[in-house]
Amino acid sequence: MPKRQNTFADTPNLSPVEGPIDFTEFPAETLSLQHQVEQFPWSAGRTTGPHHRGCSCNVQFGRPTERAAPPHSYEETALDIEGCDLNIKSNNSSHHTELYGEERLIVRRGQPFSIVLDLSPSSKEFKVGETNFMFIIETGPLPRRESDTKVTFSSQGSTVDTEWSATATEDASGGRVTVSISSSPKAPIGLYTLTLDQLGQKTSLGQFILLFNAWCPQDAVYMQSEKKRKEYVLAQHGLVYRGTHTRIKGKPWNLGQFEPGILDICLKILDDNPKFESDADKDISSRRNPIYVTRVLSAMINSNDDHGVVVGEWADFSGGTHPGLWMGSADILRQWADSGPVCYGQCWVFAAVACTVSRALGIPCRVVTNFGSAHDTDANLVIKRLYDENGDRISRDDSIWNFHVWVDSWMTRPDLGSEFDGWQTSDPTPQETSDGVFCCGPASLRAIKEGEVGMKYDTPFIFAEVNADVEDLVRLSTGQSVKLSGSTKVVGHFISTKAVGSNERHDITHQYKYPEGSKEERQVYEKAQHHNKLQLRGEKPGLHLKIKLGENIIVGSDFEVYAVLTNNCMGTRTCNILFFCQSSQLQWKTWRHLWIFIRQLGGALWRRFGLNPVLTVHFL
Repeated sequence: MPKRQNTFADTPNLSPVEGPIDFTEFPAETLSLQHQVEQFPWSAGRTTGPHHRGCSCNVQFGRPTERAAPPHSYEETALDIEGCDLNIKSNNSSHHTELYGEERLIVRRGQPFSIVLDLSPSSKEFKVGETNFMFIIETGPLPRRESDTKVTFSSQGSTVDTEWSATATEDASGGRVTVSISSSPKAPIGLYTLTLDQLGQKTSLGQFILLFNAWCPQDAVYMQSEKKRKEYVLAQHGLVYRGTHTRIKGKPWNLGQFEPGILDICLKILDDNPKFESDADKDISSRRNPIYVTRVLSAMINSNDDHGVVVGEWADFSGGTHPGLWMGSADILRQWADSGPVCYGQCWVFAAVACTVSRALGIPCRVVTNFGSAHDTDANLVIKRLYDENGDRISRDDSIWNFHVWVDSWMTRPDLGSEFDGWQTSDPTPQETSDGVFCCGPASLRAIKEGEVGMKYDTPFIFAEVNADVEDLVRLSTGQSVKLSGSTKVVGHFISTKAVGSNERHDITHQYKYPEGSKEERQVYEKAQHHNKLQLRGEKPGLHLKIKLGENIIVGSDFEVYAVLTNNCMGTRTCNILFFCQSSQLQWKTWRHLWIFIRQLGGALWRRFGLNPVLTVHFL
């Protein structure tokens, strides 16, 4: 049903006032109204009586908007700004971005940075507490306040640490004003312009790049450990592990996220993604979320579906560079920026480039190698190897790689719940599509380890990569397939990443799965299988109840009601069902009494306090 709204709008210049109304302050004429509020069936909000149609009633109050003087007199003149010093060296150092160079301002969100405004000798004096600066920051091709890609804030405005804010002080020498600007820890990352607005007179102060901030507790990518921040954000050299689980070799890799021009190329990758091309405003606004950015990178690092960075190839390398010859990400990224998709790469190349871009944008990231890595093409968490009667392999859809490489990125998961915060796996190697695009993740390591395959994104596929069962089958001449053997221990061994602060290999298998052969590992696998089958059928785990009514119901006669209970749990459940029903008819007489009461209350509030009630009724 539509929402009906009635407003006492016969008085101008009203603004809403929130909070409870203290009736003890009302004149005598409204005390009777207080009694009516206490006695009226709607006074507690939603109606519960047997003859009341379901609805909720909300009364808001407003008082006349005061036409107060603005924070500064319009008779004043704007300060004459002669120049602006962005304090690049100092700001970049305090924001851990000095390795990008000193050519421009690069800061991390949620952390203050300072600029200095130089006043001309003829400018009027700056007065603390009186002079108010308005600042405008904008990002993207079409900045909008509704998308938080355009924000206006003042030097005397909000001090809430989740919003943009600024404070201004005058240097002791005079003639210079230092402004400290705090960005929102939830602001979209990217290139911004900064503008000063004085009484409508706008002065461009310059540009800056805003990145994710692993040092800010309010940022979604916050890491508590300084050693880990240095490793997963600032370290430019890494190791990529390859080989087999019996012969693991580390390949040195130059990530090079701070090399000249690389940050611009990383931002270009975001701007070239199809989501930006289809809806730039939504894409730019969504860059506040590291989950979104990581998923975009997973798609854009490979060239499938778009003009992504690297072309995958596993056979013929003519016309390009053999994947084994690459030693770092910077050359690949520069070549892509100059001439498009780069030939060629395989899993470790995709992962290393993704790690470079993630760290450049401020997302903590590590390269991970899984030995005995499954590729489950039909999403059943089982790798089936089919042979003919002569022992020749028939189907190679499902497979097990000697090793496979992806990345883990550190962030919170408000979409899943705080228990799934932390490392999130994403796989930029183009193997299977997700939402119609060759991308994979991010999936929570906690969800993978616990078999919560219903959690976003692509958790079943990554779960299978580390923990799928294996079945060997023979196709008989009759067409029947017979299982020869199977194993629960072939997939997922020695999952490795570079150790923090050293060049040692760090085994993180325990973060992905319980020990092979353990009771917990089998229980998790069975749960994952159960949840995965439900997901493929479009169902959810748990108990689900639906109420169905019989046909041809006649008013005044008995009718049939059916409770359809579905058990999608792994075990049996015993349930007690209690039926409860009530009339849903709303009596017009009762509604009319409510309306009269609200009008009386509104008149009294307006006469005594200048408050204006707004009645909103939601039909349920």
